This record gives sequence, structure tokens and C-alpha cells, in this order.
Amino acid sequence: MRKFNNRFQPVITLVSRLLLGGVLLVAGGLKAFKPDESAGAVAAYKILPTNIAHLMGYALPWLEIAIGVLLIIGLSARLAAVIGAAVMLIFVAAIISVWVRGILIDCGCFGGGGAVDPSKAAQVHRAYLLEIMRDLGLAMTGIYLYFFPYGLLSVEKPLQKIEEQ
Repeated sequence: MRKFNNRFQPVITLVSRLLLGGVLLVAGGLKAFKPDESAGAVAAYKILPTNIAHLMGYALPWLEIAIGVLLIIGLSARLAAVIGAAVMLIFVAAIISVWVRGILIDCGCFGGGGAVDPSKAAQVHRAYLLEIMRDLGLAMTGIYLYFFPYGLLSVEKPLQKIEEQ
């Protein structure tokens, strides 16, 4: 496995950056210009007080966009990966929280969000499981990027080589 990673690490890092960065950029982009929907989606989790939930709903899309852009261009990749992985783990915890408490919502991960008709409980529970698995996979991608942040088409790696000279 180590030989495989040594050989293909620059490509794996690029794909990981594009995957995590792309998901965050798209998710943030879809929510950024609909702040009321985003705020409502965060409030639907019923974890934070309403005012704080709305503030988080307004800020979260812009954080996702910023992390996504940094990852895609490969600038501050390690820091962006850590923040991206942490965001994904927070999403996992929030989804588990609503699932355990029996709250039926659309996660609002890519826009929309909010309460779901109780007649669709089975679909929502299936969606929760898929969302948890997706976000855990993305968090693992961020963890990989913490250890191997420099790959192909990264702005940061060429800058480091210039500084070393």
C-alpha cells in the first residue's frame, strides 16, 4: 500500500482536493444566494438557539465556498482540509442528532432543507444513512489531505520550492 501511495500520491491528492473542494464549493454556491433557506435549514436541526442557527445559516455557505476554493487551487491545502474535515464531521453529528431525536428534515446540504412530511419517514431515514456515509467519506478525504496536502496542480507546492531555493 505504501508503494502505491508513494507512486500515485500527487494524483490522489489532486483528486482528493478536487472532490472535497468541489463538493464544498457546489454546496456553498447553491446556498449562498438563498440565505433565508440556508438559515432555515440550519434552524431545522433544532441544535442551536434560533438566532445563532440563523447566523450560522448565513455564514456557512461562504465558509464552504472559501474552503472549496482553497482546496481546488491548492493554497493552504492542509488548513483547508482540516477545516473541511471538521465541517463534515459536524454535519455527521448533526444528522445523527436529528435521526436519534426522530426529527424528519431534509439536510439542506445542497440547498433547501427543512421539515419533511412524516409519511416519508422511511425515505428520510435512508437519506440520513447515505448522507452520513457521504460526509464520513469526505471527512476521510480531508484527513488524507492533512497528511498529503501537496499534489499536482497545487499553487502551494511550487511556492514552497521557490522559498527553499
